[in-house]
Amino acid sequence: MIVATTDEVSGQRIVRTLGLVRGNSVRGRHLGRDIMAALRNLVGGEIPEYTKLIAEAREQALDRMVAEARELGADAVVAVRFSTAELTRGAAELLAYGTAVVLLPEALEKAS
Repeated sequence: MIVATTDEVSGQRIVRTLGLVRGNSVRGRHLGRDIMAALRNLVGGEIPEYTKLIAEAREQALDRMVAEARELGADAVVAVRFSTAELTRGAAELLAYGTAVVLLPEALEKAS
């Protein structure tokens, strides 16, 4: 499965648009992580506990988006974007979305 932030895939032609696909992940803060993050925040710099949390949420959202695209019979998802929203204090959603498409390699198209 090709996942691209661009509207097109190099060397491929979109022959069918299947529609919007999305995947999301809602994560809550964790007391243990919050304590370490608060201590790190005092001295500044990256907060690896939150970096890991958001990376896990992003991967899960991407996996869910790709699974939805596969169910539609897509070869790729183009125009992929991410969005985040705070749902409640201490919980946030990460959303991945894009357009599921069917591709035709340009080499196959020229051979026909």
